[in-house]
Amino acid sequence: MFNPKYTITHQILNDSMEIAEIKSLILHIPIIPKQELKLRREALIRMIHSSTSIEGNILNRYEVKKVLAGEKIDAPKRDIFEIKNYRDAILYISKFVEKKRKITLKTILKIQGLVTKNTLTQDKCGYFRKGDVYVVSKRGNKIIKISYTGPKSKQVPELVKNLVIWLDKTAKENICPVIVAGIAHSEIAAIHPFADGNGRTARLLATLILYQRGYDFRKLFALEDYYNQNRPAYYKAIHLGKNYQERLNADSTNWLEYFIKGFKAEMINVKDAVIPLSLDAKMKGKIGGQVYLDKNQIKIVDFVMTMGKIERSDVEDILNVSKRTAIRLINSLLKTGILKTKGEGKKQFYVLSINY
Repeated sequence: MFNPKYTITHQILNDSMEIAEIKSLILHIPIIPKQELKLRREALIRMIHSSTSIEGNILNRYEVKKVLAGEKIDAPKRDIFEIKNYRDAILYISKFVEKKRKITLKTILKIQGLVTKNTLTQDKCGYFRKGDVYVVSKRGNKIIKISYTGPKSKQVPELVKNLVIWLDKTAKENICPVIVAGIAHSEIAAIHPFADGNGRTARLLATLILYQRGYDFRKLFALEDYYNQNRPAYYKAIHLGKNYQERLNADSTNWLEYFIKGFKAEMINVKDAVIPLSLDAKMKGKIGGQVYLDKNQIKIVDFVMTMGKIERSDVEDILNVSKRTAIRLINSLLKTGILKTKGEGKKQFYVLSINY
């Protein structure tokens, strides 16, 4: 059974308390909808760019932005697929949370399948690895050091299953979501259950746990950005042994201190971006009387932010509403200036009107 070892240090406790305070502030502070959407879009781009960049993707943020907007760029197909795949995985996570589903073995397999689509052969997308795995250091094409040896492939399904059982247990015991996310991240990296996409899957699973347990911070953060700013520090913090057995017996306190410190740093960045945009009493009523988007409007805008555009039929599908209701909801967003129309007749669709 999976039973990670760690200690709640003063640093972890203090950082966790500060995160909770920032969480309360961000959740309750009013922001003009257009400004909030801009911040969410920026966070999405940073999240996708940083997580894929850690794994060697060569696209910069501007190119990532263009790919997400459906524009063509001159880049390797694999790199473009990785950007689109990560976007699709984030969309899956958002829908997963909305439907209040429980994380299972299939959830983790699904995430890996999404991030490796078109970059791995079909038998390796959404399936556990069949062979042994090693994390190595290279100089050119020559392996100069084996820094980590993963568990045998026959152990992988049971190890991931044990992690899922532990996740369910932590939900019942009300353990701090940031701690749970950090441990889950580390454990997927340790098991290395897939032929490829382990790091991206680990980071997405951590994000899913945070979203699911009320730590989504209005989806304005990109924790991956913190890792990407200093990759050697990230690799050093997550490296807890030469093989899986060593990691299993190791103390995860240092990793958690790093993970939670990074989460706090990103939350401070979000707070610093949000506060100047907050609305005081005098500003209310100057934006058509609307300060927050309602639940259905948020879902529509989330879809547009993730996919780049939306059609009326998409609104009907994601909200399970009639054609008439879908048109009414689209018109409400057109009226506020959040969406604008593209195309004509049957080819008509809608995009965000905000300039990024």
